[in-house]
Amino acid sequence: MPTNLGIDEKLLNEALRVGGQRTKKATVNEALREYIAHRKRVQGLKLFGTVEIGADGSRGASSRGPVRKPRRRTKR
Repeated sequence: MPTNLGIDEKLLNEALRVGGQRTKKATVNEALREYIAHRKRVQGLKLFGTVEIGADGSRGASSRGPVRKPRRRTKR
């Protein structure tokens, strides 16, 4: 789908030079892919430390529902 954008020519030319792409279209498409990947990494970093991971790889008690008290053993 063709889209007309008012892209800063200086930025685009520098991106062409630095990125090594042969066309403006390839440069813009690569830049968009990199932007999306970067934003996803940033979102993942925001979650860092908010999810408890057990030694066995489980996600902690909160993902399995309420914590139950252990049963008391009865003597036989």
